Amino acid sequence: MLLAIDCGNTNTVFSIWDGTRFLCTLRTSTEHQRTADQYFVWFKTLLAHHGIDAKINAVVISSTVPRVVFNLRVLSDRYFNCRPLVVGKPDCRLPVDVRVDAGTQVGPDRLVNTVAGYDLYGGDLIIVDFGTATTFDVVDHDGAYIGGVIAPGVNLSLQALHEAAAALPHIDVTKPDRVIGTNTVDCMQSGVFWGYVGLIDGICERIKAERGRAMKVIATGGLAPLFQQGTDMFDMFEDDLTMHGLTVIHEHNKEG
Repeated sequence: MLLAIDCGNTNTVFSIWDGTRFLCTLRTSTEHQRTADQYFVWFKTLLAHHGIDAKINAVVISSTVPRVVFNLRVLSDRYFNCRPLVVGKPDCRLPVDVRVDAGTQVGPDRLVNTVAGYDLYGGDLIIVDFGTATTFDVVDHDGAYIGGVIAPGVNLSLQALHEAAAALPHIDVTKPDRVIGTNTVDCMQSGVFWGYVGLIDGICERIKAERGRAMKVIATGGLAPLFQQGTDMFDMFEDDLTMHGLTVIHEHNKEG
């Protein structure tokens, strides 16, 4: 079975793929000091809790945190007796082209999302990923990654607002009942929610105008369902887009 690992700045997700479906998905906070042994104990404990006895014989990794990759490599080698496939490394081939400025390093998560989006929906896509950063990735008609937009993530913006303005509390993002707030919390929630709705609509419309063609907009990430309530810009929502992309990349490298 395949263990797909998506390591982001905030969370790391482990999913087991049996070739046709994901058996389970496990999530933990991203900590670069966590050892391979600690990962394994956590992983096996949760598998036992879910009653899953999976024999892992392949691992594929996407990581935006380079320092974490070493211990994930050790985990694969020591406990699963395999060399992991790491997206972004020279030995990991992608089934799509990457057409950006020479010398530009594209985040592995953005490449994986591109692969997944093209596999599921074809080309001419805008993929909006609500993570630590809110990213907009543009997929050409032939599946190539051709660039995008990086904006501050929703929770990152809330944290910065709270830390920079002493009088403003830390709040959770939610859809407010009204645009005009009548207290501090309502005003902040309205600013964040409707501000990001404006960001989503505005950037997607500008990308479409610049490309001069019809494009599907795919949303992914934990806060995507919330912002779906405020805009009709999204054509589809894919909760496990990154994990699907990792399985496609793994299969592509097997066939090679």
